[in-house]
This record gives sequence, structure tokens and C-alpha cells, in this order.
Amino acid sequence: MPAKVPRINAFNLRPGRIIGGKYLVESRLGSGWEGEVYKVVERRTGIHRAAKLFFPHRNVHDRAVTFYAKKLERLSKCSIVIQYHHSEVLRHRDLPITCLISEYVDGILLHDFVARFRGGRMPAFEALHLIYALARGLEDVHNLREYHGDLHDGNVMVRRRGIFFEVKIVDFFHWGRPTPTHFREDVQNLARLLYDAVGGRAHYRRQPAEIKAICRGLRNDLIGRAFPTARHLREFLETFVWRS
Repeated sequence: MPAKVPRINAFNLRPGRIIGGKYLVESRLGSGWEGEVYKVVERRTGIHRAAKLFFPHRNVHDRAVTFYAKKLERLSKCSIVIQYHHSEVLRHRDLPITCLISEYVDGILLHDFVARFRGGRMPAFEALHLIYALARGLEDVHNLREYHGDLHDGNVMVRRRGIFFEVKIVDFFHWGRPTPTHFREDVQNLARLLYDAVGGRAHYRRQPAEIKAICRGLRNDLIGRAFPTARHLREFLETFVWRS
């Protein structure tokens, strides 16, 4: 009988811990279904990296790591995707744990970014700029016949640069081979991100027409009809005429 895969639901690595003999843990960046992500420093160079440690029961025979690494490699030319470097095998509680080492993005998660605005919501004009950055990046991903599969404000990293937003998406989810449905769902999730960024249901009625033209009351059928692809949303954001 095959050996039982150990179940670990949290690593809880403390700042200052050395992992793999090469990396100094600074802080935990987040956690998800597959594992946890930490901000680490390469001891040899002093360069910051991100280390994603996979829970063993979510990564049987390294399937999850292999899938994720190959997807990041295929999308390495997409500016919206975090750049993958290599994999490592670490020891935790005397167990081998596989992790992916990637670039460290100096930004914050979207839900924390939005919370910094007055009232915890973004002004419409800024929110549209943010969604435009995401739509452009997602269009590149879709053009390579890939999709995200689980876009929400906990897996979008944001950083301001000048008048622009730099965005990165993390934690791709695999729902099978890419189909037009997957692409439409990514775009529908962008509309949801916009809806939440400007205040959600409590403030939607007072939003300008330009916001409502995208969110469409979160009716996925209407969103899909207006924006069947990320390209359609990007082109709308580049060309619409303000009515407010």
C-alpha cells in the first residue's frame, strides 16, 4: 500500500528562521489552498525572494508544483505574472517540503490596498485605471491560451508607480483545459473586483454610468455579452466617452 501523505495545514515559519540553508524568512505574505508564501532573503546575495511552500497533501508526487512552475514558465513574458526562478526541497518537521522560489513583488494585496482609501473604497476613476491594468495583463495571459481561474482581491498584488498601477496575479487555479468559458469567467471576476473596489452593494446605486457599464449589476450573462474577452473590456476602457 502507498505511504500515507502527511497533512499539514500551516507551516507557521517564524521570522529569522533559515530554510533550505539558503534563505532567511522575513515574514509570511499569505496562505491559500495549496500552501503558504513567505518573503525571504537569499543569504548569499541579500536579494529578496518569495518562497511558496506547498502542503504535502496538496502536492502528491510534486504534481501541483510541476503544474504551477510550468504555467509560470509559459507565462514568463506576461508582465502581470510573477516571475518563477526555481524549485527547492526543504525540511520541515523532518518532512521534505517542495517550494517554488520566485521574484518578490513589492506591493500589497488588493483588499488591503482598497482598505487604505477613505471609507474603504476607491474613487471611480482610480478603480477604472486599476481594472484597465488587470484587463491588459489578463489579455496577454489569455492570448497564450491560459487563464487564472480564481481571481479575487486576495490574489492580486498592487503597487503604484507614478500615475499608473503595477499589478501581479498569483495562485492560478486549474479547472482543466482552457475553454472560452474560463476566459469569460476571468473577465466576469474582473467586473466583480471593480464592483467591490468602489464599495460593493452599499454604494453601487450611486456609481457613475461608466462603472455600471462594466459591472452590470454583477449579472454574468450581461457581463459576458458585453465583454466576452479581456480584449473587449480593455478596448472599452480605452475608448468610452465619459457621461458623468
